[in-house]
Amino acid sequence: MERKPPWLRAKIPGGPGYTKVRDLVQENRLHTVCESAHCPNLGECWSRGTATIMILGETCTRSCRFCAIATGKPGEVDFGEPARVADAVRIMGLKHAVITSVARDDLPDGGAEIWARTVRAVKHVNPETHIEVLIPDFKGQEHPLNTVLDADPDILNHNMETVRRLQKPVRVQAQYDRSMEVLRRAKARGFVTKTGLMLGIGEKEEEIEETLGDLAAEKVDILTLGQYLRPTEKHLPVDRWVTPEEFASWKDRALALGFGVCESGPLVRSSYHAEEQSAKFTGVS
Repeated sequence: MERKPPWLRAKIPGGPGYTKVRDLVQENRLHTVCESAHCPNLGECWSRGTATIMILGETCTRSCRFCAIATGKPGEVDFGEPARVADAVRIMGLKHAVITSVARDDLPDGGAEIWARTVRAVKHVNPETHIEVLIPDFKGQEHPLNTVLDADPDILNHNMETVRRLQKPVRVQAQYDRSMEVLRRAKARGFVTKTGLMLGIGEKEEEIEETLGDLAAEKVDILTLGQYLRPTEKHLPVDRWVTPEEFASWKDRALALGFGVCESGPLVRSSYHAEEQSAKFTGVS
């Protein structure tokens, strides 16, 4: 495994906040992307009393070569999950809840109905909480996307992950234009939109510029940029370590293109400091 530079040191998990979130996740039989994706910020976020909840199980039907989430045949849909998620958000006292899921290409609607039930359950139990949904592409189908949007989340997040040339080797079953279309459709319906890119996975500077230009043309509101970290030796290797100075430069360039918010740094992930990122659009501070 690649030796990480000093700026990639993350907080070691521990403390009462961390323990509370860990116990809550276990007691409610929930999954979090923090654990499943080996997020380096787990210690910091759980210590702050927040976690990104992952619905529809912990087994993904896709085989992205950057992601630590298990690939295989998912289990049965858990129709009791939306209520447990809503209760967990209540116990954590979240003003801004981030919910994501594995890809469920085995389901006719890609899991959209469970997505909608979860959003509505969280809103019902926590009417003051703003909800950010980090969704898969639903294979480009418009009806499942509309099912989720009809539940009225506050922010629609869908990650591009990488530049056009690297979509097939990195995301395998995903498509650049299809992901752009998800963001385009959400924006056309008036939603705040958000996306994220990994840097250091083999992209070139001009390709980053092209992707940021495409996203700016779709009027995406929030952009996250972070360092790709190789989960295991079976995953794609790190191409380069992007310095904090370069991340700062990309943030300046993104804001100049018209993004409302850009969170850019080595340890930035899609839901890292999500409440602060969204404050400009939701009023939460």
